[in-house]
Amino acid sequence: MEEQVLQLFKTCILAAGFGITIAASFCGIAQGIGLRAAVEGIARNPESSGKVTVTMIIGLALIESLCIYALVIAFIVVLKVPGLEVLTGLLGAH
Repeated sequence: MEEQVLQLFKTCILAAGFGITIAASFCGIAQGIGLRAAVEGIARNPESSGKVTVTMIIGLALIESLCIYALVIAFIVVLKVPGLEVLTGLLGAH
């Protein structure tokens, strides 16, 4: 029983790590593409820099929120593992 709980915990840790890695990677790529497009737009039309900057910041915040959602889900997966009581008993943290 304890070995199964430990294996489940290891799997949850691995899944959370992969989830955050993928989310951070794709969010970083999306933010880079958005920033590049905003800079190109400002370079072509400098008068629109205020509107483009505001729209870019809102877009980057929305993209970043997706990565934060992935982090929250990873914490839930790790901290709400079934049988966590057995695992903490094995580790001696009562």
